[in-house]
Amino acid sequence: MIRILPPAGPAARRLALAQLVSSLGDGAFYTTSALYFSHVVGLSPARIGLGLTLAWAFGAAVGVPLGRLADRRGPRGTAVLLALAAGAAIGAFLVARSFGPFLVAACCYAAAVSGLAAARQALLAGLVTKQERTAVLAHLQSTLNAGLALGAGAGGLALYAGSRGAYLAVFAMDAVSFAVCAVVLARLPVVRGAGTMAGPAAGRGVLRDRPYVLITLVNAVMLLRMPLLGLGIPLWISERTEAPEWVASALFVVNTLGVAAFQVRAARGVHSLGTATRAVRRSGLIMFASCAVMALSGAALPVWVVVAVLGAGAVLHLAGEMLHSAGSWQISFDLAPAGRTGEYQGFFGTGLTVARTAGPLVLSVLLVGWGVSGWLLLGGLFVAASLGLGLVVRWAEPAAALVEEPRLADCQQGVGAGQGGPQGPQAA
Repeated sequence: MIRILPPAGPAARRLALAQLVSSLGDGAFYTTSALYFSHVVGLSPARIGLGLTLAWAFGAAVGVPLGRLADRRGPRGTAVLLALAAGAAIGAFLVARSFGPFLVAACCYAAAVSGLAAARQALLAGLVTKQERTAVLAHLQSTLNAGLALGAGAGGLALYAGSRGAYLAVFAMDAVSFAVCAVVLARLPVVRGAGTMAGPAAGRGVLRDRPYVLITLVNAVMLLRMPLLGLGIPLWISERTEAPEWVASALFVVNTLGVAAFQVRAARGVHSLGTATRAVRRSGLIMFASCAVMALSGAALPVWVVVAVLGAGAVLHLAGEMLHSAGSWQISFDLAPAGRTGEYQGFFGTGLTVARTAGPLVLSVLLVGWGVSGWLLLGGLFVAASLGLGLVVRWAEPAAALVEEPRLADCQQGVGAGQGGPQGPQAA
């Protein structure tokens, strides 16, 4: 039996429930948003793309200060407020009928979602022990994918209906899902914020932590796997293979359900920086194998063989993705100073924005333009990034060890969020 909810205790299960509720709405939102903005709001595809690009760039920029806010004022209260803000932004889409209001709503939504992700990570660090953290994150990722898959089904019904009312119902459902998420988060134990930080770490922002910045940038290369699945592979199938275009959708479903089913198992062996870097290294090699197999699908083969080759490449992609996720979670948490998880996770999350922004151009040139050689170059990038991440982690470990004593002192004085659970009244 596949177990999605974590066994680590009521706090972890409640975090998973909040993740499930919000991802149900998001699954429906992502499935229908492009057509809603086009058919209901009346925007051109170019304006939709411009607006969303600007919005996600803004969200990435404010992710760090919102994460810092969660560290200082308490992650639970910050997460609740940001979940409500995300729901309000979705509600604003319901009344937007031109580019200006759409852009404002999109920026508010992207900022709230980016900050909410950082606040949730800080909340997790305060409620779950270090030893359990990666396992709980794997459960949360499985829950996320299960919710997205179910939500996408609801979005599919709206697309089938094709009416304005159906689209509005989906957006209203997403807004409500964030409100319910806020209620669930509000029932979690309190984790005390750091207040106004004092001491050596006070003025040292994450951007001055050069190893962590480099880890984030190298990890962004590994994160090209995300637009690869949603954009690169569909373009490849359409432009360079004889396979029917619906295969791209089938591969996406296989990936989503596969992560929901097997992410927890893939993360079991990851519990330290050493095991994390090994997982990322294996991920890079597997992703290279996936790219090489995908390249074979462009050969002049019978359609059923092409589909089978694409399926094999997608399975390898799934295995590489799950190992990379588990390893990168462990690395990003273990190298973040105690009491500053929200700030550091807010910055680490910008790697996904970089990958999503650069991905369309990079993947279209490599795959559609260069074909087989582009696939092999992309696989080489995954291998190089996975090896490079291990090297940077080894560089970062001594620096992290040097500040371990100040970190522990901060925790003893009540500055950090702690690893073992709630620590008193929350400021937010």
